[in-house]
Amino acid sequence: MATLQISSSSLFRYFFLTLCLFAIPSLSSDSDPLQDFCVGDLKASPSINGFPCKSSVSASDFFFSGLGGPLNTSNANGVSVAPANVLTFPGLNTLGLSMNNVEFAPGGVNPPHSHPRATEAGIVIEGSVFVGFLTTNNTLFSKVLNAGEMFVVPRGLVHFQWNVGKVKARLITSFNSQLPGSAVLPTTLFGSNPTIPNAVLTKTFRTDDVTVNKLKSKFAV
Repeated sequence: MATLQISSSSLFRYFFLTLCLFAIPSLSSDSDPLQDFCVGDLKASPSINGFPCKSSVSASDFFFSGLGGPLNTSNANGVSVAPANVLTFPGLNTLGLSMNNVEFAPGGVNPPHSHPRATEAGIVIEGSVFVGFLTTNNTLFSKVLNAGEMFVVPRGLVHFQWNVGKVKARLITSFNSQLPGSAVLPTTLFGSNPTIPNAVLTKTFRTDDVTVNKLKSKFAV
């Protein structure tokens, strides 16, 4: 009977591939902490997994009241966001989560944006909100949600929220990152510093310099 022979180099390659496959899930969100907590020292420079730990902590480091409202929605989009992330609540440092309070005036829009470092889950607290996200093959998944209903947006995908009711609306959202980041498409494209060359934008949007300059004027910092 023939005997299957496996070389040591083949075994090494198999072991290395298996190790890589097991390691991939650990990259799906912030790294796991190695101690009970690490309240961030915001005066120090952040590292790859957050800020250095404060040398002395107190009970107040683990509680946060900044998600309350009402928020001021008197702006062009009719929306305001109160974040609870590592920059506003250092107790979240290295814990891999954060939250937002999002409030909308009637008709207010949280414009298309993405969170490059996190999946987002949210619940409607009051009002009626049209929530949608787009996949990488340009499919739109959307639904009007009412108080008590929940949504999820996969990491990095473009999404938006729109208050379709006649009264104010409010969401509470959560993220599997202490600092999920936000790339707001209109501001990113037309309000960058330095600005994206008009030639790129006119070609991309199949328009002209007049239109591009008008849009840039609305988002100039």
